[in-house]
Amino acid sequence: MWSRLTTRWRRPVDATGLALFRILFGTTMCLGALRFLWNGWVDRFFVQPDYYFPYWGLEWLTVAPPGAMYAIFVAIAVLAAMVAVGFCYRFAIVGFLALFTYVELIDVTNYLNHYVLVSMIAGVLVFLPAHATWSVDAKLWSRRRSASVPQLAYDWLRFQIGAVWVSASIAKMTPDWLLHAQPLNIWLNARTDTPLIGGVLDVWEVAIAASWAGMLYDLSIPFLLLWKRTRKIAFIALLGFHFMTHVWFTIGMFPLIMVVSATIFLSPDWPRALRQRVRRRDLGTPDETTAKASWSSPRLIAIAIIWCCVLTLLPLRFIAYGGNVLWHEQGMRWGFKVLCREKNGAVTYHVRLPDEDRTVQWSPHTWLTPHQVREMSGQPDMILRLAHDVADDFRRRGHGDVEVYADAIVSLNGRAPAPLIDPDIDLTTVEDGIGRADWILPAPSGPPPRLGRVLLADPPTLTAR
Repeated sequence: MWSRLTTRWRRPVDATGLALFRILFGTTMCLGALRFLWNGWVDRFFVQPDYYFPYWGLEWLTVAPPGAMYAIFVAIAVLAAMVAVGFCYRFAIVGFLALFTYVELIDVTNYLNHYVLVSMIAGVLVFLPAHATWSVDAKLWSRRRSASVPQLAYDWLRFQIGAVWVSASIAKMTPDWLLHAQPLNIWLNARTDTPLIGGVLDVWEVAIAASWAGMLYDLSIPFLLLWKRTRKIAFIALLGFHFMTHVWFTIGMFPLIMVVSATIFLSPDWPRALRQRVRRRDLGTPDETTAKASWSSPRLIAIAIIWCCVLTLLPLRFIAYGGNVLWHEQGMRWGFKVLCREKNGAVTYHVRLPDEDRTVQWSPHTWLTPHQVREMSGQPDMILRLAHDVADDFRRRGHGDVEVYADAIVSLNGRAPAPLIDPDIDLTTVEDGIGRADWILPAPSGPPPRLGRVLLADPPTLTAR
């Protein structure tokens, strides 16, 4: 089996599919960075806040001064454009990966699943010869030019993107999603103004059907795209699915990124075939002897295997924590749990001042922007981080060894609000880490509510007054 796999991965295939993927990916990322600048989001997320939430273990990674942050986003746009045209490709993709990932990691409140996917795709592209053809590099330097690349390039990217879909499907295999249609039931009820189909979006059976369809879509779409017989219809379904997610949900560029990503599942020679059809002449086939041996070396194969193993295990780490990951959030990030929860909360800190023998209330709004408060209020590690910094602030003001307690009341998928954190635990005595957090209270056990109409339920019994 190993021999067959390595033989397959070294097999030269048409390079144009990978080249067009590079062009689309780079163009999308360039537009995304320009969109961020145009909408003033650099100022909103990286200049206006007075406080930022670092990731555990990355506390040393801080936000750059305002001018530098703007320069970083301009550089991201320029580097992405260089990736798209294939100019100084290696420098451009490494620089893009470094700057994009830096921006992603300096404040937890800005976490998005598709940011993680972008970094992972860029990380794979660092190792691949995506500039072998249809690039400035290939025009300028003949030694970098090749009409073929190893099959490994396609298989690695396909596994990377397919793992995201499968992980998203596994995340939806919960009672809330499959039995109670939440949070989709909540979101669809808010979209009854959608043209043509808005009149049925408040029907609970529509929500449950959409929930199952979404889970099955995520589970099956990478395999349907891989199979030649179902590839065309699967790609059309993908376009329709992501058009609707764009209409219904505020998820930024995620639909476009997934459509671009799906092109790597098409036949490697599809761009060449499309050009031949448009020009109505045979452009020839690539020379299958031109794929560079170094592009499918044993070292590169080993890196790809290790990468794919980590990518398989990382989204599944939530299993080790037990409980409801949507509630305690341990193992939630980097797990591609896309659109799986509707979580709202409110947090008030109680700071015990031993030197004055009194307790004062402290509101997160004192330091945080509304966006940060909304994100922090349902995520225990962020509540803990802020508690430690609040305690440090009171100590600097001469209040001695203060204690900090939190009243964190959270609603998950429409349930009645419930305590998220034990209010009797002094959070200054708790340290964040990868261990199971026993200071987080268990998730509410009751089912979430059903919203809208229920067509198949028994009619209510009327009683005379």
